[in-house]
Amino acid sequence: MAEFICNPNNPTGSLLPRDTVLEKIREHEDAGTQLFIDEAFIDLADPAESVTGVRSEHAFVLRSLTKAFAVPPGIRFGWGGVGGCPDLVAAIEAIRPPWSVNAYAESYAHVALDNAYQLQASRNRIAEERAFLAGALESRGLSVCPSAVNFLLFRTPARASDLKTHLLSHGILVRDCASFGLPEYVRIAVRTRDENRIFLEALDTCLP
Repeated sequence: MAEFICNPNNPTGSLLPRDTVLEKIREHEDAGTQLFIDEAFIDLADPAESVTGVRSEHAFVLRSLTKAFAVPPGIRFGWGGVGGCPDLVAAIEAIRPPWSVNAYAESYAHVALDNAYQLQASRNRIAEERAFLAGALESRGLSVCPSAVNFLLFRTPARASDLKTHLLSHGILVRDCASFGLPEYVRIAVRTRDENRIFLEALDTCLP
């Protein structure tokens, strides 16, 4: 038996404290089961809450450069921290492609990690714009899920697919969350102040 969690969560953007995840790991150790933790967005939230480096045979942490460094399509670079389970490592190695990282992705990863110091400034800007955007949505009577990352999930007054179609006619693409089982919710990216205002102006044209 295995459990999978995203921290931060997708699509809500909520972040579990590190102590909470550590407690979940201990629960799986007691039960003899496996916990997989996807931390793809954690560099845009709070890296101090990461459990990367925790050694446990019952925890597998997934990380990625894709989100934090805006990796272009076609270049994927991620890794997994197995902790201390040789059997799981052997099973992964048995099915892993022999050339899983190409030279372009490897080169990109080196440059990205050399610039990791810039992520704090990015987190600060994201937090500022996220607060602005969440406040603007709430002032319009919309319910917004608390988020720690560079996107927001909010409930629409109509079907999410209809709102998506309307906004697309304004040149704005949002995520219809029906695929998450949330047909009345939309996920939007936290952008620059000017881009966020353009989105809000377009949104005003289709709100009741």
